[in-house]
Amino acid sequence: MRILVLNGPNLGRLGTREPDVYGTATLADIAPLVASAGTADAPIEADVRQTDDEAELVGWIHEAVDARTPVILNPAAFTHYSYALRDACAQLQGVAPLVEVHISNPHAREVFRHTSVVSAVATGVIAGFGLDGYRLAASAIAASESAGQGGRGSIWPSIHPRLVELIEQIAVGGRRGLGVGEQRQDDGKHGRSDIPGTMGFHRLRGGWLGTGAMVR
Repeated sequence: MRILVLNGPNLGRLGTREPDVYGTATLADIAPLVASAGTADAPIEADVRQTDDEAELVGWIHEAVDARTPVILNPAAFTHYSYALRDACAQLQGVAPLVEVHISNPHAREVFRHTSVVSAVATGVIAGFGLDGYRLAASAIAASESAGQGGRGSIWPSIHPRLVELIEQIAVGGRRGLGVGEQRQDDGKHGRSDIPGTMGFHRLRGGWLGTGAMVR
């Protein structure tokens, strides 16, 4: 299986850009991480790309839509304001999975980073676990494809426990806070969302896991 691994602005500087936030690994380290989520019977080919150009990133999403190719997307700064990218990503719904990935935990950083215009049209969200988030995203996509359901659909809530198990290998000590259908409120407290159409999140040590489960 081929997965498009798309990275937005400034991610070409991984390894030297704010290593205290993003670590010392580089963009070249992503492909083997994604490939490691595959198996001998179901190998994964990681097509890793990076651009500082919004139009080029939108074009790559269109390419994925046309080819029905799963996508791992780190939109970087475009996360917070690119409605053009959001509208492109929406075209993948029901076509192929799209997992939004962030190396750091945006919710633990500046307030402007707390908003993602992409999350509402993504299949799921993984944030705060460094480059290993790309591997976790690939594992989720591989599980959905093996179940015969691409895109956003009922497969994701059933995948969720597997993702939690994988993440708990990293976040030793277990998880705290939110379950499916719960989210962080604006006042910083944890609470259950009763708003139809909102996504569920799990609050884990160091990051957030979006389950893709919708509150009905």
